[in-house]
Amino acid sequence: MPSSPLLVRARATVSPPSPPSLSRQQAAVAAVFALDGAVFGSWAARVPDVAAAVGVGHSALGVALLCLSIGALAAMQVTGALCARLGAGVVTTLGAFLLCVSVVLPGLATSMPGLCAALLVFGAATGMVNVAANAVGVTVEGRLGRPLLSGLHAGFSFGGLAGALLGGLLASVAGVAAHLVLVGALGLLVTAWVARALAGADGPRSAAPGRAREAERSRPTAVLVVLGAVAGCTAFGEGALSDWGALHLREQLGATTTLAAAGYAGFSLAMACGRLAGARLVAALGERRLLAGGTVLAAAGGVAALTATTLPTALGGFVLVGLGLANVFPLAISRAGLLGGARGIALATTVGYTGLLGGPPLIGLLAEHAGLPAALATVPLLALVATVLALSVAGDALRVPVTPRGLVAAVAPRVQPLVSGFGHGTAVYVRELRALDPSA
Repeated sequence: MPSSPLLVRARATVSPPSPPSLSRQQAAVAAVFALDGAVFGSWAARVPDVAAAVGVGHSALGVALLCLSIGALAAMQVTGALCARLGAGVVTTLGAFLLCVSVVLPGLATSMPGLCAALLVFGAATGMVNVAANAVGVTVEGRLGRPLLSGLHAGFSFGGLAGALLGGLLASVAGVAAHLVLVGALGLLVTAWVARALAGADGPRSAAPGRAREAERSRPTAVLVVLGAVAGCTAFGEGALSDWGALHLREQLGATTTLAAAGYAGFSLAMACGRLAGARLVAALGERRLLAGGTVLAAAGGVAALTATTLPTALGGFVLVGLGLANVFPLAISRAGLLGGARGIALATTVGYTGLLGGPPLIGLLAEHAGLPAALATVPLLALVATVLALSVAGDALRVPVTPRGLVAAVAPRVQPLVSGFGHGTAVYVRELRALDPSA
């Protein structure tokens, strides 16, 4: 029996809206990366002012920053499971909302316990956004069939640049609380704009329970930890310069508040430019050369920044660190996503962000006993450690395969850790990659 015109119109009314286009999804996840960077850069530019308002020294500030790290790492532990259950896009939206609200809290703190509590909540939101946004980025990258994550991380760096510049400009005309309230309000507008596209990026998440359990058992855990360690050694430098770079320039070279903020701004700009060229650099040099060469360049820049006797030289060192570290973290996380999905990203990101979030409090504790320049010397040292790890991971450019069998064939020979680098037992996890191929 033919349907009546009224019934046809009713069905059209209740039919689900079409999913957002791939370009819309790409723009949405790029906006989240930029938002995350802007919020973090705004916070980084006002760390000295927050410390002065609360009345804490290097050691106490290091303890407070440790709370930020604890909150972030705790959230990362559960975000992978949340992404698998609810969808990475939904979790990213929720995390972005919490990030914009919680960034205000450090500016309202008037005591050490209050600052610790504020940074614990802020850190949890940061950890949730980082894991979930990377998961969405890997998903969109796979649909595009070309490298994307380095470009997305460039958005984070440009956001950090904008946040740091805004923080430096507002430092002389606005209090910390007013500045962070403005950042949070603008961030909520961005979150509302990207919410639908992020939800549409999730797609179907149904999978047979048996296959999900098999994938969980066959996750190449050792490889993911190695990739996370490469990311973590370099993320240590990013976290150190974001939280302590401005203070170093002010204390050691007498920089003004605005010029001190320019140090992190230059670092972020250099990192953003390096990440924008990331896909071309991978094609020209290969992943292994890009990772090793970048970490050596970052180590050289760190030494230059710490031994400089003039402000321009120190700022130039910051730029070299940014260029060197630009593509290390996104390349490591992208590969982890290909291997283990959202849970793989969560594991590698947790290890990686241990450096980003654990570095600043460690530097605070070291600075209390050895001085800030000596504490920051750990940045080039760990960059060299990352060089060794990068050279111990076999493979060059990794392209996104379009089939499960192609994924295993492309990944397995490229991520096998060398026995001389990581020991005999890690080879087991590379063999287990065959279990990831459902068509085998």
